[in-house]
Amino acid sequence: MDDALQSLRCSVKNYDWGLPGRASEVARLHALNSASQFTDDDPYAELWMGTHDSGPSSLSSSGVSLKDWISDNPDVLGDKILHKWGSDLPFLFKVLSVGKALSIQAHPDKELARTLHKLHPHLYKDGNHKPEMALAITNFDALCGFITLKELKGVLHTISEIVELVGATNANLVLQTDDQDGEEKVKPVLQAVFTDLMSANKERVSDAVNKLKSRLLKESEVRQLTDKEQLVLRLEKQYPADVGVIAAFFLNHVKLNPGEALFLGANEPHAYLSGECVECMATSDNVVRAGLTPKHRDVQTLCSMLTYKQGSPEILRGVPVNPYVNKYTPPFEEFEIDRCILPQEETVVFPAVPGPSIFLVTVGKGKMNTHQVTEGDVLFAAANTEISVTSASDLHLYRTGVNTKVFQAS
Repeated sequence: MDDALQSLRCSVKNYDWGLPGRASEVARLHALNSASQFTDDDPYAELWMGTHDSGPSSLSSSGVSLKDWISDNPDVLGDKILHKWGSDLPFLFKVLSVGKALSIQAHPDKELARTLHKLHPHLYKDGNHKPEMALAITNFDALCGFITLKELKGVLHTISEIVELVGATNANLVLQTDDQDGEEKVKPVLQAVFTDLMSANKERVSDAVNKLKSRLLKESEVRQLTDKEQLVLRLEKQYPADVGVIAAFFLNHVKLNPGEALFLGANEPHAYLSGECVECMATSDNVVRAGLTPKHRDVQTLCSMLTYKQGSPEILRGVPVNPYVNKYTPPFEEFEIDRCILPQEETVVFPAVPGPSIFLVTVGKGKMNTHQVTEGDVLFAAANTEISVTSASDLHLYRTGVNTKVFQAS
């Protein structure tokens, strides 16, 4: 079918945490994608590829929105997707260029998303959940999930400013709790201490952050600060007197190398800190924030929704499907990502799958079926379409589509 591969024009977001145009992969790819210029000093944060109303893609050939075109041609999704999710893409694909920390946030599960959307539609724009996966293009830093109980006890012993904020009673509750107590006892203790921290009044937070900063700067003259302490000082520069600076001590500091990925389920706290990645998620823009942000904060919702699971998150390194392609499969139905690094004058075939895909070319040039492709090109591939890619130079591309496991289940 002629419509099987459609070139897309995509939306860009200039959130203030983005990298400046001259250093941003998002700026470069968007300029190439839309045949436009970027501004050197303006922030370029996210490139959106998909049908979400907050950043819709359109067909290069006609200017029709991808969402409308799919609605008029639902067959391009394949029967299974149409039946399961209706006539829209279940995933949203992005590139992120992170210059400074994003907010400490979590994404609601479906039930909470529906409630929040109903109660506050101006803040929570849809009723869907938003599990997501970030796959590093460059070195990529994030805070994700709570540290272990043992590590938290270490924090309370060494960071007196936290004890001052949460109070000795809360701190002692943590210190007297043991892993042997089981999750049902540990979770309420962690929830109580984290909620009190995030809810502390601005003046007390400001005093604690300033005290912490002075102490660490002084101590840095006589000892090597830990990774987390150095990170906290960087965050304080970006968000002075913000409770998120101290909350960072409660969360795992994750460092991804290029080609490594991190997935985030509903109700897990996280904050991207620096670097560039491709990201895929369920089609939603629901975010509950509580720190490191000038945007609306919903501390009570965030603190009550979190799972309070502890320990390091799983890092995905991808599974080779052939010499050139690695597949990253998160435990979510809506999406997976393929990363393809194709040397010059080689060919690789992406077999036909019973659902839609979006392809993004980030480096090099070549051919996809009959389409000449180059950096910044984004293509929608209809269900049941085999895609043959031949490189004219080194070619890097990413594909996202529905999780293969959905089709294997039938």
